[in-house]
Amino acid sequence: MHKILPVVLSGGSGTRLWPLSREQYPKQLLPLVDDRSMLQSTVARLDGLGGLAQPLLICNEEHRFAVAEQVRVLGKQGTVLLEPVGRNTAPAMTLAALWARRAGEDPVLVVMPADHVIAEGAVFRAAVERAVMLAEQGMAVTFGITPDCPETGYGYIQQGATLGDGSGAFTLARFVEKPDRATAEGYLDAGDYLWNSGIFVMKASVWLAALAVGRPDILAACEAAMAGARSDGDFVRLAREAFVACPADSIDYAVMERLTAGSPGLPQGVVIPLSAGWSDVGAWDALWKVLPKCGEGNASRGDVLLENCRNTLAISERRLVACVGVSDMVVVETDDAVLVVDHASTQDVKKVVDRLKAEQRSVTQWHRKVFRPWGWYDGVDAGERFQVKRIGVKPGGTLSLQMHHHRAEHWIVVSGTARVTRGEESFLVSENQSTYIPLGTTHRLENPGVIPLEMIEVQSGSYLGEDDIVRFEDSYGRA
Repeated sequence: MHKILPVVLSGGSGTRLWPLSREQYPKQLLPLVDDRSMLQSTVARLDGLGGLAQPLLICNEEHRFAVAEQVRVLGKQGTVLLEPVGRNTAPAMTLAALWARRAGEDPVLVVMPADHVIAEGAVFRAAVERAVMLAEQGMAVTFGITPDCPETGYGYIQQGATLGDGSGAFTLARFVEKPDRATAEGYLDAGDYLWNSGIFVMKASVWLAALAVGRPDILAACEAAMAGARSDGDFVRLAREAFVACPADSIDYAVMERLTAGSPGLPQGVVIPLSAGWSDVGAWDALWKVLPKCGEGNASRGDVLLENCRNTLAISERRLVACVGVSDMVVVETDDAVLVVDHASTQDVKKVVDRLKAEQRSVTQWHRKVFRPWGWYDGVDAGERFQVKRIGVKPGGTLSLQMHHHRAEHWIVVSGTARVTRGEESFLVSENQSTYIPLGTTHRLENPGVIPLEMIEVQSGSYLGEDDIVRFEDSYGRA
């Protein structure tokens, strides 16, 4: 039986889906289509295939705890490789291949971005089974999405001759960049062009051998980074300096495009056409297309009221959103931002995010509700010299042993039980009880119970920023 290693690339930021997607909690971590996040759907996408190994996930430092928790909720024991910096997809796939080969094994890698939607899972798995058979023969396989419109936001793959072996695969003729409208219409009429899915299937050894021919500099840097890797709890940390020195490149540029030229020493590249309800959900109009809609073409989530609307996407996270007499619009409400955009302009949301970044507005980085490895906190109110937060601590969660130079804190337990360390004291605080942490006092908050702890924190002082934390001990390896 083939050993299949799912490799999930979770490095994107999803700026075009702002304000739901933020840099510190991007679109792949969000449940945009159903109750699962896009990351969770990707991790579970191959379930049911024979010879399936536990998943390997590659992400950055900032998302590591959220990624690990979402995989844990699925009941999987995945390995999480942490990239110190982003270097595009070719180094990420190289790290996956090196990790897979460390014990002398040579599994078939199924490399999938974490932020794609595939509506027809059974169709996709059947295509993966065919791809795995070709990969076992030493081929480098990708999927091309059968286009249904002249899309200008995707790259294209031109398919060559059929393999004629019943796999439904074709040789790779060429890759082309995102086209203009007229060119995309020509590709659609030609019938032999497919959207580039960014999903790849090949043996770890095949990728490494091809990379040694096409980009030996990337291979050398990744080997050095992996040689200095170390385990850190649930994560594998690479040697930082070695990986920072790695050139950035995509899987397509580094290897796949070279396979169309028949270069010596490279594997045969093939593409399998795929029609399985695929979308990279790159912008709000793309999300609208994949969501269930009413007879007027409207899709909604949350507390939404639509009157005389057509082809409108409305999302509410906190408050009632009412839309009257609008068409082809996207309205997204979060607790700290509201977006209103025409379908034709959804790609330009990135321009808004760029302006907000230039103004150093935190709404590009964080949601009001911020997730931590121990739970979450939500900024409820703030004013001069005070701030109010809701805090949730999961069972067994432990905040760091810490101290603040500029603020004192009042804690009121709403539900559950808190174990509080305050200076030399340690005591329990139960529902409807409270305690006080004076400025400059070493303290820690824990949830020793089996139900979530929720509390209200009132901070007061001359400075209330999150960087006023001096950590003495931390269960999660944070500085």
